[in-house]
Amino acid sequence: MTRPHDDITATLQAAGYIALPAATARAVFDTTAPGMEGDTLSGPAWARFAESWAALEPDTHMADGGRYRLRRHAAFRAAPGHAATRLPDRPHYQSTEHNPLNGGIERWFAPVAEDVATSPALMALLDGARSAFDSLRPDSTWLVEMHQFRIQARAQESGKPTPEGMHRDGVDFVLVTLIGRHNVAGGTTGIRIDGQPGEQSFTLEQPLDSVLLDDHRVWHGVTPIEPIDPSQPGYRDVLVLTFKAEN
Repeated sequence: MTRPHDDITATLQAAGYIALPAATARAVFDTTAPGMEGDTLSGPAWARFAESWAALEPDTHMADGGRYRLRRHAAFRAAPGHAATRLPDRPHYQSTEHNPLNGGIERWFAPVAEDVATSPALMALLDGARSAFDSLRPDSTWLVEMHQFRIQARAQESGKPTPEGMHRDGVDFVLVTLIGRHNVAGGTTGIRIDGQPGEQSFTLEQPLDSVLLDDHRVWHGVTPIEPIDPSQPGYRDVLVLTFKAEN
């Protein structure tokens, strides 16, 4: 019998990425963690996880001077046969090759709250993505970096989800999951695949809309967001999990 993760793996191998609408993401990821089946990405568990995005802190490393990005960060290690475990807080580093705007320095961000780092919703998403990536790179020990992002849009300042433009993250694989969006237009994801002409695009619109990327083959970026009602704040919340093999 073909499992949903097998289909994801096959598409990643063939295309370099796969976009999952919310219903598919929930069906695939919500049954991953033993003992947590069916209730981690909906109901109270999901609500508590999503609400944590209201407690993010300003990103103080924006070379463009922007004040539109809030975030928190955590790191995990996921070894074969073992559950992912949180590592001590560490800086996030990207080379200027991968992030020409903010790269080249160690960036410390506010840490992810402990109850969020142990949330069954997070574990379902992390373990689900890990199952797909394990199939592509078996027996890997993964360094997983977790990024909570809130991009704010105001009348006086657009929000830029990827101010560095079309980019790679400098890892092996990436999961991006929409947590929610409020009073914003824009935020279209663009995909460019090595060796293929043109660019593909789609918009993460509903909570749990997700995309998995092979970072070796795929460039990605997101267009700016603007408030639909300029008199009210707008924002776009996403979870980004990056996976880099340590072996």
